[in-house]
Amino acid sequence: MQSELRSVKTPASVFKFLIVILPILYALADAAVDANEDVNIGENTKVPHNVPFAASPIVIDGDVDETAWEQALVLELNYEVQPGENIPPPVRTEVLLTYDRAKLYVAYRCYDPDPSAIRARIRDRDELGGDDWVGVVLDTFNDERRSFKFECNPFGAQYDMIETESNSDSGWDAIWDSAGKITSWGYSVEMAIPFNQLRFQRADGPQIWGFDAVRNYPRNQRHEISMFPRDRSNNCYLCQAIKIVGFDGASPGRNIEITPTLTASRTDERSDLPDGELEKASQDTEIGLNSRWGMTPNMTLNFTANPDFSQVEADASQLDVNRPFAIFYPEKRPFFTEGADFFDTSISTVYTRMIRDPSWGLKITGKEQSNTIGAYVVRDDLTNIVLPGSQYSSSTSLRTANTSSVFRYKRDIGNKYTLGLLATDREGGDYFNRLFGFDGYFRFTAQDSLEAQFLGSSTQYPEKVAEEFGQDFDSFSGRAIYLSYVHNTRSHDLFGSYKNFSSGFRADLGYLPRVDYREYMAGWSHAWWGNPGSWWWMFNIGARYTHIEDQKSNPLDRDLTVWFYYRGEMQSRVDIIVDRRREAYNGLDFDQTLLRIFSNCRPNRYVDLAFNAMLGDRIDYANIRPGKRVQLNPAVSLDLGLHLRLNFDHVYERMTVDDGRLYIANISQLNAVYQFNTRSFFRSIFQYVDYRYNSDIYSFEIEPEHRRLCTQLLFSYKLNPQTVLFIGYSDDHSGRRDYGLTLSDRTFFIKLGYAWVL
Repeated sequence: MQSELRSVKTPASVFKFLIVILPILYALADAAVDANEDVNIGENTKVPHNVPFAASPIVIDGDVDETAWEQALVLELNYEVQPGENIPPPVRTEVLLTYDRAKLYVAYRCYDPDPSAIRARIRDRDELGGDDWVGVVLDTFNDERRSFKFECNPFGAQYDMIETESNSDSGWDAIWDSAGKITSWGYSVEMAIPFNQLRFQRADGPQIWGFDAVRNYPRNQRHEISMFPRDRSNNCYLCQAIKIVGFDGASPGRNIEITPTLTASRTDERSDLPDGELEKASQDTEIGLNSRWGMTPNMTLNFTANPDFSQVEADASQLDVNRPFAIFYPEKRPFFTEGADFFDTSISTVYTRMIRDPSWGLKITGKEQSNTIGAYVVRDDLTNIVLPGSQYSSSTSLRTANTSSVFRYKRDIGNKYTLGLLATDREGGDYFNRLFGFDGYFRFTAQDSLEAQFLGSSTQYPEKVAEEFGQDFDSFSGRAIYLSYVHNTRSHDLFGSYKNFSSGFRADLGYLPRVDYREYMAGWSHAWWGNPGSWWWMFNIGARYTHIEDQKSNPLDRDLTVWFYYRGEMQSRVDIIVDRRREAYNGLDFDQTLLRIFSNCRPNRYVDLAFNAMLGDRIDYANIRPGKRVQLNPAVSLDLGLHLRLNFDHVYERMTVDDGRLYIANISQLNAVYQFNTRSFFRSIFQYVDYRYNSDIYSFEIEPEHRRLCTQLLFSYKLNPQTVLFIGYSDDHSGRRDYGLTLSDRTFFIKLGYAWVL
């Protein structure tokens, strides 16, 4: 094996990054005042609950028996907020809070009239499934915009995330301790959350935080229990939260994390299928480094060199037959998932899966009072490009390395308005894409909000790409506009949006497979809420009309959608959606009617069932003709005992045209996980893909059969999200009409990572 550490070159872009960012940070720091003067920026004048300093050390073992808990702040969760609307909860719950200079401590006493009915399994982190769980929501800046959420099931399995006004970031992982125990009266949970895992106000004295405690109580229905009543006609959740005060002297310490990684892998490939020899294709041992420095309690600097961005979980296979636009895959790589919410905008201009093979990266994220900043620069050794259009997208890869940079700034105005700036830059060789724009979020009332974004871009493709894909040979520019208005009340919603993407607009660091169009959308929905104990708790009906045209005012899509939603017993959900659509493609108009059904339920603690279907008209994009599509997607999850979980998912799609069956596609995936404890598991994943084409009725030559079988075996041990051991094996088998499934490649790998928290 050959050990190497790829050299880290520091181009001019890094110095540009530092020249721009560091003065801004110093300016923000110099402008900072005592956070208590700016802590109550909203209209909420609730009297905060005082969190006392811990009276004794606390051991996180699930037993809430230390002296510190006897003197902690004790609050009760007195409201069921779903499905009941602010009614007394079916069970009693207490949450206890205390802190020391380094950590916030949270404990729960969850009473249950029938502890044998508690739903809990030994889980990996971020995999709580349909379990009972409890959680805390911390609005550490008290700005009623962004919160940290920490959850635990009765065995102490963890889930954490960051929630903002418009979305959530479940990819964020903090290093914290938890434990839980099932008792004769219910269950108890303890959490210890280090302040160095949070961002919070800079203050010499006490701080005021927004706070909620929640309990998930899943039985015949999933009951959500909370600290305070929820106004369903108020679209600001954090504005309704209670307040807690304390944390005088809370310190993140030196707030430094250093995580070296060692990754070794060997890949064997068969050069010629099916009869070629399986030979060693690569064998590597690489050392990497990830580091994080909390420069202040609310500003964090991340650096990575030679990062291991190998994924220990394969992307779920998605149908890619007869799809005109690029498919979206979620991000799972730690360097990009941390602080990802800082870069979110209405238009998906930052999609880090476009960064394929980075050799190093530098990132800063944080908030100073009303100012939020996020920026990163990454050197990518491969340049993936999506070339968008009005009716389809194409893609290509350049072997040229590039430097990708993103800068994001937001300014809060009170607790109702936000203004933001965004700039991205991607350059390599004779290619570049630059983007700049501004955006805003305006919450005029508790029911009415407006989002707006305006962007411009400039792009230059290499001559070979321009020639192959019919793009401009010279640099070109474009612009994009997004407007969205929402009126939400308890019973009805009104919404509308406008999008305008010119033909020359590009966001090559984002997910933007479609340009050269204008879209107008308007819709309405009405909800009915059931009574406590009823077989249903929500019905919703609605309609939406969408009109899309190209920049020359030629219609592309005209779509009327109506729906009916049901929520009821056995945690059941049924969504029935009917689309009546006229779509233009390649100069022809196609009338389509489509029925979509999405459903799932949990009949008991062991089984989770889902079934989705799409039936109706569909364009044959490859041959430009009308067709009929049937897509069926059953799925089942089984919890067998405390440790074993099985997940099976299958997608079947058949498309027919006037000449007969065009294709049949099947994708199956089976996941089996044996969880030894909350830190270690063994997992096997099997993915099988089988495409059968009727090549006689295609207008071009196509292989009539394509089969693929992928296997992945993994042992995982996680002391925390960064201190990990992974040992794995994966392989791929391919098959065609003239030969059966044959092993095409296999990989063995091991990864070690250890986080030093200083």
